[in-house]
Amino acid sequence: MRPDLFASLISGPCSAETRSQVLQTAEGLQGLPLSYFRAGIWKPRTQPGAFEGIGDEGLKWLQEVRTRFGFKICTEVATAEHVRAAVAHQLDMVWIGARSTVNPFTVQEIAEALQGTGIPVMVKNPINPDLKLWLGAIERLERHDVKVIGAIHRGFSVYQKTKYRNNPHWQIAIDLKQARPDIPLVMDPSHIGGRAALIAPLAQQALDLHYDGLMIETHCDPSIALTDAKQQITPTTLSELLHNLEPRSKSDQLLSELSELRDKLSLVDDGLVELLQERMELSKEIGYLKRNHNSPILQVQRWEETLKSTVEKALNAGISQEFAELFIKMLHEESIRIQLALLSDQPDAN
Repeated sequence: MRPDLFASLISGPCSAETRSQVLQTAEGLQGLPLSYFRAGIWKPRTQPGAFEGIGDEGLKWLQEVRTRFGFKICTEVATAEHVRAAVAHQLDMVWIGARSTVNPFTVQEIAEALQGTGIPVMVKNPINPDLKLWLGAIERLERHDVKVIGAIHRGFSVYQKTKYRNNPHWQIAIDLKQARPDIPLVMDPSHIGGRAALIAPLAQQALDLHYDGLMIETHCDPSIALTDAKQQITPTTLSELLHNLEPRSKSDQLLSELSELRDKLSLVDDGLVELLQERMELSKEIGYLKRNHNSPILQVQRWEETLKSTVEKALNAGISQEFAELFIKMLHEESIRIQLALLSDQPDAN
């Protein structure tokens, strides 16, 4: 990988399992433009009984990685005690995980523990798709004098099954970048994809979308990993992945053609807004009829038929089922809101 493709590359095992595993993985990463070697020391698990991390002993293994291979070292912290242990072992960076970012009390505790340490901190997006929580975590750190902050896009949990372990919700990451262009944004394709085969295409997308870096989980032998075995790759595979990344052309002809297509896209978007306005006006008229005839707002059979029919049309038009279902459900939700407002005579219904 050319050093100028990404400003940072963070890699290492999901979990520090044994000293030999950590050192062997770090040895395999030699020669790559690594900004930080990562390893999970404390692992928040969904169910008790699973491997929850090696604990403080693993911090000594990270220190040995730095001494032997020259890599800066980092890990995830979820409590003030974790922060104190990381600082005591002179880690070069820590990150706050998605399960912690979702809880302002946890972030506050971590921020207070970090104050005055001078250690850089990265913040993963919260599990649920909430931009304000992500921004709020960053702001809490800033209020406690954390000077160097980055953000990690690791995807969001969704109820519906998708090809990803965690849905990217690209727009939220884009919105974060627009709201805080001063904050470096790193993609974690390991957690977004959840499968080794998806890491390379996601890394390419990170490059195409001008992310500032990558955090990719690597393991000397992913088949025996104690955590997230399916989403880890070997250092050799990582090297191949980085070598195969393709910077996109920025020729004048390309920019001119893109500008023309974007102008057309803007016209289509304007038309979509007008159609949405027209649709909501129709929903309002239906709402008046239901109110005047004392008819229930939700008619389940009609809704199920509409959803099925519209999704089928979308699929025939080459639109993904995931997007079609989400879009139709959002339209229906807004229509219900409008009609409920009419029944309760709320001002925004007019």
